[in-house]
Amino acid sequence: MDELSDANPFGQVPIEVTISVGKARPLVRDLLRLSRDAVLTLDRRVDDPVELYVGDRLIARGELQEVEGDATGQLAVRLTEVANLRGGL
Repeated sequence: MDELSDANPFGQVPIEVTISVGKARPLVRDLLRLSRDAVLTLDRRVDDPVELYVGDRLIARGELQEVEGDATGQLAVRLTEVANLRGGL
């Protein structure tokens, strides 16, 4: 365990991180017409960075990648930029 986890009693509490890959802004009429297999275009490209949030706070950016080995096919994020979280979330 590292010093941060040892010093804080909440260090072992799990927290949900949301990964944002992009946003879409369809017209309401187009949204109401969506059906199975419809494609909703996002404002980002496949190789653009994704953003990691805890609640509404941006905590990091990264790149999507596929896990190799036993978990092949599962998505992961390689962090490329991390916010200073020493002051808390």
